[in-house]
Amino acid sequence: MIPINHPRRESLLIRERLVDGVREGYVALQGLIAHGRGECFDYLIGETTINEALNAERAAVAALLLARNPVISVNGNTAALVPRDIVELAELVGAKVEVNLFYRTREREELIARILRENGAREVLGVGDDASCVIPELFSERRRVSCRGIYVADTILVPLEDGDRTEALRKMGKTVIAIDLNPLSRTARAASITIVDNVVRAVPNMVRIARELKAKPREELEGIVRDFNNDENLRKVLMYISRRLAELAQNHIVLEFPKDANYL
Repeated sequence: MIPINHPRRESLLIRERLVDGVREGYVALQGLIAHGRGECFDYLIGETTINEALNAERAAVAALLLARNPVISVNGNTAALVPRDIVELAELVGAKVEVNLFYRTREREELIARILRENGAREVLGVGDDASCVIPELFSERRRVSCRGIYVADTILVPLEDGDRTEALRKMGKTVIAIDLNPLSRTARAASITIVDNVVRAVPNMVRIARELKAKPREELEGIVRDFNNDENLRKVLMYISRRLAELAQNHIVLEFPKDANYL
């Protein structure tokens, strides 16, 4: 039981949802490691949605609304943390939802599909024989995709993605939107639009933005996408982190230890 007044309550609750997902069989153990790595970068940005992330989220939603065949790719961590928001976003932007896993088993596919359906999804692609098309130049199980979904999509939202699949999808000519807290990752650098934000903030933000932009004219949406530069946005994220760390270092109270103290 996590106390109501625990200073890290929200973070611990998120971790517990992932641990529950491992126990239930749809989150891979490796997903816990990936979450911890992302949480480290979340500390660096102050566990908040910074302006650069909001700009990327806005561009991402505009790109999804402009797409002819948008798809949202879902793995175990995403299903554990934001299933209802994923389904709502898909409805708002007219996207299909597809299960895609690095550690793929039929059991995990079906469990994630069930969670998405329980949260309102009418159709979930990428389960069993539906994942019969193959992404070229990719050798992990993530190469298997739905012929009706990711394989023919023009724009794909890939929360918590692998760099190699992001690169492979870009080579196929697709617009790839990544949610990645590490602005230095291969995924972040390879994606068309990178959202440096925690998925538990990013996807609900995108739902709100989609409600706002859904009625906007196509020309306005095209302008939002055209004005977004991913490399420049990532540079601004790194500058933000650098400034924040410098401020923290300047204000940090350094504890003094005796010179002969044994730090080992």
